[in-house]
Amino acid sequence: MSPDIVAYIDGGARGNPGPAGYGVRIEHPDGTLIEEFGGSIGVATNNVAEYRALIAALEWARGRGHRAVHVRSDSLLLVEQMRGRYKVRNAGLQPLYGRARLIAHELGRVTFEHVGRSLNEHADRLANTAMDDAAKPSSSSGA
Repeated sequence: MSPDIVAYIDGGARGNPGPAGYGVRIEHPDGTLIEEFGGSIGVATNNVAEYRALIAALEWARGRGHRAVHVRSDSLLLVEQMRGRYKVRNAGLQPLYGRARLIAHELGRVTFEHVGRSLNEHADRLANTAMDDAAKPSSSSGA
């Protein structure tokens, strides 16, 4: 059974922890773009940002009724944790991992693939834009 969609995800932090963000690129299985998006998440670690990217992609898929998703990430840690091959020892990642597992279960069929950075350049670009946004000082004066 082929996936409904392919989700390329990436997250990062400048400083680790530092200003963090994520990027998601959703494609049809043939590689045509469906949607791209990203988000700034304030100060976080690289691994937290990677999980936030995964959760955003899975929530996007769930919200549009997709049942089979293939996730591609350049984070070996995230991929192997989601495959059940690595334990999630970091207490800060455990709730994010649990949320991602729950959404993946609700979707039905979610598979994971580790890819090199060169194959994840679109999601990386989106994540870098989000990190840039997270690093910008707030323009609100509080008044």
